Amino acid sequence: MNFFELYQTINENQEQKNNILATALEGTEAGNRYFFSEGELLGKTASGELDEEFKEQIAGTTQSGILETTQGKFFAEHLKRQAHLVICGGGHVSQQVVELAGRVGFHVTVLEDRPYFADRVRELGADQVLCDAFSQSLERISGSADTYFLVLTRGHRYDRECLEKILHKPYAYVGMMASRGRSALLKKQMAEEGFDEKALDEIHTPVGLSIHAETPEEITVSIVAELIQTKNQTKKTAGYDPLLMEYLTGVREPEQPKVLATIMARRGSAPRSVGTKMLVLGDGRIIGTIGGGCVESEVQHQCLRLLREGKETARMIRADMTAAQAEDEGMVCGGTIDVFLEIFR
Repeated sequence: MNFFELYQTINENQEQKNNILATALEGTEAGNRYFFSEGELLGKTASGELDEEFKEQIAGTTQSGILETTQGKFFAEHLKRQAHLVICGGGHVSQQVVELAGRVGFHVTVLEDRPYFADRVRELGADQVLCDAFSQSLERISGSADTYFLVLTRGHRYDRECLEKILHKPYAYVGMMASRGRSALLKKQMAEEGFDEKALDEIHTPVGLSIHAETPEEITVSIVAELIQTKNQTKKTAGYDPLLMEYLTGVREPEQPKVLATIMARRGSAPRSVGTKMLVLGDGRIIGTIGGGCVESEVQHQCLRLLREGKETARMIRADMTAAQAEDEGMVCGGTIDVFLEIFR
């Protein structure tokens, strides 16, 4: 299959928990990709069969990184989807969480049974708003390993209603805004009724990092910080954001030549993690970012040079920003990143 078809397959299988994309980094195979979902090979851009040992080597990786395989050097990338934040309640704290969580990359859904508050969170930028009883709205949320639930309702009985539904779903995180006494009582009642005690104990409540927050604004910061902390503990890479995926699947500008730049390794205090991606279009436009500044500018230049020369379809480069260079450029980060560039047509 071609690259567009491969990425369409990846996009169609993003609901799966274990997705690995293996990219060949050297030789005539450089740039060829193999997509595994739940251990099964679902797509590849190369012809020929793969040996079983290679499949086992890729499936056996536990985190993203470069590895030597029976078929050469590969970058095995454990993909994660955009984190989905589901907020039960549209009150004052929820409204501020909607704004801040959206800014740091969460897809935000709000469940609220009062039309006025539902309209308000919609105005503030929630990606989806369901205005119905909490139990009914939660029936429409399937949950996944990348779903984060926040229970910020206006009363104890609504908290209980939400938790009863949420704890039967897959999730990455559950947080509830409540006092220690109120949350302890609720957990005790639910445990006595047969709910799993381990799951109850793992609920983040009182919600948020302990920063002695008092105002709604401070509480919002503590909550979103805890969400970020939980999200970034995963050993998966950043994956593909929706806009980038539209270009890679051919939905946007399929005829435009482009180069995909992916960070394969980093050293020092480089700002972005392994797996971070940036797409450089033939006219110089950039989709995504690998950290900004002069390092990103250099990678952009190298991408356009790769397109212009037409001698290779893929190339590994090293972008080096020493502490002294970073200071000269007014940047707070230094370090080195290895970036894999590949022409994507």
